Amino acid sequence: MTEFLALGADEELRLEQAAQRFETPCGEGSVVWHAWGAGPPLVLLHGAHGSWAHWVRNIPHLAARYTVWAPDLPGFGDSALPTDPSSGRGSAEPLAAGLRELVGEHLPLTIVGFSYGGVIASWIAAIEPALVRRLILVDVGGLGTPLEPLRFAYHKGLEDDAAVAAAHLHNLGVLMIADPQRIDDLARHLQLKNVPKGRINPRPISMPTGTIDALRLTNVPVDAIWGDRDAPHPNPQVQRTALLQLRPDLDFRVVEGAGHWSMYEQPERFHRALDDLLALARQE
Repeated sequence: MTEFLALGADEELRLEQAAQRFETPCGEGSVVWHAWGAGPPLVLLHGAHGSWAHWVRNIPHLAARYTVWAPDLPGFGDSALPTDPSSGRGSAEPLAAGLRELVGEHLPLTIVGFSYGGVIASWIAAIEPALVRRLILVDVGGLGTPLEPLRFAYHKGLEDDAAVAAAHLHNLGVLMIADPQRIDDLARHLQLKNVPKGRINPRPISMPTGTIDALRLTNVPVDAIWGDRDAPHPNPQVQRTALLQLRPDLDFRVVEGAGHWSMYEQPERFHRALDDLLALARQE
């Protein structure tokens, strides 16, 4: 599969080489963190079967004004499994400890969580509310809303590298990116590299109400951003209604022309929405 992994790798590598790398304890190993920029800290948590590089289109924009911290979540990318890999709390605890160690003097801070990362961000706020000024949830699951049935291709048991790659790329289009024209070499590279590194099953942690369960334990403010063509969690207004039941003051932004991986598919539109929300947070 080497030839497939080479596609788009340079862009990820350049950004990784520009980062500062840190490690904090997690299970029998560590959480791997990357940091860019200067200014107030901003934490980005990636989605399931991803890595920090889910934010590759957004980090340069944000690092112009913030110190951007982007870990590989426990059990994903280069980070170790947590002691308890079966619960949101289990993954949130080493991340919370890492934040205290790395940015303790600048707490509380804003966490932006994409998909599964939004579930874990909510659990960080639940167990350590003093760490979190605000959550911004991006295309997150665990809201108890109906799920769209999706036709995934299964790669387990396939021995041919090309067939495995084809299955991963099929799923990239089914789940992550709405417009096939937006599936570029970098997106293909990240999908093929990151999915095999996922060692936690995120579904029992997220579904059906993982985010709601965590948010009920904390009063940390919440805002949200949603792709209008999100496949697994369709109809942004349904998702907005679910969140409003817990946070009546929610600010909910919709990114037009974006699927589930909205910050990658429509980065400029996503940045306008996120910048607005971050500006509001600074004024509070």
